[in-house]
Amino acid sequence: MASLLDPTARGRVILVGAGPGDPGLLTVRAVEALKQADVVVHDGLIDPRVLDIAPATAQRISVAKQRARHTLPQEAINALIVAHVKTGGIVIRLKGGDPFIFGRGGEEVEAVRAAGLPVEVIPGVSAALGCAAEAMLPLTHRDHSSAVSFVAGQCKGLADQDWSGLAGQGRTLVIYMGVATASDIADKLMADGVAPDMPVAVLEKGTLAGHRAIKTLLADLGQMVEREKVASPAIIVVGEVVELSDAEDKLARWARIAESAA
Repeated sequence: MASLLDPTARGRVILVGAGPGDPGLLTVRAVEALKQADVVVHDGLIDPRVLDIAPATAQRISVAKQRARHTLPQEAINALIVAHVKTGGIVIRLKGGDPFIFGRGGEEVEAVRAAGLPVEVIPGVSAALGCAAEAMLPLTHRDHSSAVSFVAGQCKGLADQDWSGLAGQGRTLVIYMGVATASDIADKLMADGVAPDMPVAVLEKGTLAGHRAIKTLLADLGQMVEREKVASPAIIVVGEVVELSDAEDKLARWARIAESAA
């Protein structure tokens, strides 16, 4: 099958991964697709410099999502994409990170295919990979972790999700969208047998201006998020590999402050 990036092919949608934020992490293929756009349907956290790659004549439509508040429900986004493709335009669905890692890209592909329309997916650097690289945090390491798992911390029935075996010695767990439920996540993992002193890092606004990489122990995760006023977007990394990173040790800092005050 010929690539849908063929400029003579009209009436199609291309799902494009915009990466974790920094425009420099776009793939060459993503840039090529953006330059052909008639319509760009984009997430809310896309850097304006990425949007500027599309032609000035391209229509830009934000479908920003925040916790418990969406500009459009997913079904409406699907319908919007399909409607624009049916006009014969080249629709770029621009998504933060990678479309197929907690990006609902699979649902959008299903909707476009159900409408009998052509669709292509261009992968992007996921938030986990981009943020971890910036913080010098290896998600796997021959001496510390032979497995890595991705989970969503903001989902229905968090307490009922089975994460047993995903975190612990020799394993790395990456949690997307977990800032608002950090305390519950820590309690859940410890109840599943993860040691309270397991290192954990929070990577905030990775690859963007004002980014932070901070770490503590699992038992202190919720309190650290509150103390440091961590804001989304951020990911949480649980595992021994955290100790290899450049993340600032916030628990040690507070311990020093307590000692000084004593």
